Amino acid sequence: MTFLRRHRRLVPYLLLAPGVAWLAVFFVVPLGFLAYQSLEEQDVVTYETSFAWAWHNYPDAISGNLPQLLRSFEYAALATALALLISYPLAYWIAFHGGRWRNVLLLLVIAPFFVTYLIRTLAWQSILADEGPVVGLLRDLHLLSPSGRLLDTSLSVVAGITYNFLPFMVLPLYVSLEQVDRSLVEAAKDLYASTAKAFLRVTLPLSMPGVVAGTLLTFIPAAGDFVNAQLLGTPKQWMIGNVIQSKFLELIDYPTASALSFLLMAAILALVAVYVRGLGSERLTG
Repeated sequence: MTFLRRHRRLVPYLLLAPGVAWLAVFFVVPLGFLAYQSLEEQDVVTYETSFAWAWHNYPDAISGNLPQLLRSFEYAALATALALLISYPLAYWIAFHGGRWRNVLLLLVIAPFFVTYLIRTLAWQSILADEGPVVGLLRDLHLLSPSGRLLDTSLSVVAGITYNFLPFMVLPLYVSLEQVDRSLVEAAKDLYASTAKAFLRVTLPLSMPGVVAGTLLTFIPAAGDFVNAQLLGTPKQWMIGNVIQSKFLELIDYPTASALSFLLMAAILALVAVYVRGLGSERLTG
């Protein structure tokens, strides 16, 4: 205690030390090893690798897997948009009209997290199966042809991603909406604003931090996901995560897999930077 009193300036750094050490050991070091691997040359016969500053691994990785990379961002964007459309009304109702049932409703939102990610995705195989209730209902309503199917399509992959990451959208939106001062909405209505105009001019702008946080928390993991495409789609719906997983564990092509991992991270960081800059950080924090 005497030491801390004498060196109060060190206290914040001492508190940060465990977290920094954890990130260094389990993030920075593996990331450095991944960067090292991405610049290695690999023998196609023996699979032995040697460091050779092989920068060509990056353009080679892009040229061979560009469709999967673009498809990853397409699916992630669609899933994020769908999650936002579903989550905003839900979070709005819980925040403004949930009353004493708020905690119960929030528990129901996060309840799927009590089941493993893999099991939740496998459940969608049964829901969207050719002989399942959803396909049967759509066929009875003539919204789907007798030979039509939902499983192993882009629709099933996007639906699975949307479902699995939905809580990441709902919770930030709820927190942001719950903090909206109700008196501001009432003041807007007192100034002859309609309910819709009060929402667009007051509630929506004040909830933008939640919108941004939710979209980022949904889009970033969705872009790197491979489980939903693996279980709910076919190789025609493969995303870049499936390619990376295949090259690491099946093809034993570590340099290309490492290069693809870095390219995915760089692309996500660039998109996030453009997104946040386009919205304006001062609007998000104010």
